[in-house]
Amino acid sequence: MVSAATCDIDINRGTMRLTALLSMAARVVVPKDYRFGTNRPWTVAAKRLNPPGKKRRKVFVEPIAPEDWSVLRGDMVEILTGKDKGKQGKVVQVFRHRNWVILEGLNTHHRYIGKTGDYRGTYIASEAPLLLRDIALIDPSDRKPTDVQWKFTEEGDRVRVSLRTGRIIPKPVVERRDGIVPQQWKDGPKDTSPEDTLEKTYVPSLKTLEEEVMEKLGIQENRRPRRSYWY
Repeated sequence: MVSAATCDIDINRGTMRLTALLSMAARVVVPKDYRFGTNRPWTVAAKRLNPPGKKRRKVFVEPIAPEDWSVLRGDMVEILTGKDKGKQGKVVQVFRHRNWVILEGLNTHHRYIGKTGDYRGTYIASEAPLLLRDIALIDPSDRKPTDVQWKFTEEGDRVRVSLRTGRIIPKPVVERRDGIVPQQWKDGPKDTSPEDTLEKTYVPSLKTLEEEVMEKLGIQENRRPRRSYWY
């Protein structure tokens, strides 16, 4: 069993994370005028909102560089505007293409789903997205909203720092889909260590499998097969 820790693989004389490679392989190519929403681009709901040939009104999104994005999934934030102004909640989803975040149980709207001719449907509540400028990170030292800035520590780690108190806001610990927290994972007796995973144990050889087995068992074979020709 391979450890839950992410493995490194060598590609084109460089090191790349296996998770990064898989994400590149699963990347979906969308049209230039595609309008991103809360659904994955390959789902039926997203295809229904973006049918082929349909031109939708262009949505202007404030450009934010990936290295400047300060709100992560699992962060505690406070809403600054709207009906839930002043309430604090946990970020459960992040949509960087639209500068959206979704908070658990906040900014909800109610609607009916599954309507039919003789059935009114099921009345459910779902969280609506909030713009990044409408929320603020919570400083864990005093539980109040604050603006943040990325800085480097003396050890060279890039961290978020509260501009109001100067304290570091740690990154949230998020579980994977399988329930594992990579930062808290401890290898068990049946897990393969990263050192054993990366160890090169195979030596290329021009010998056949039978010849390698015979060499390991100490069997001497002086006979040679007769040459055969296809013509």
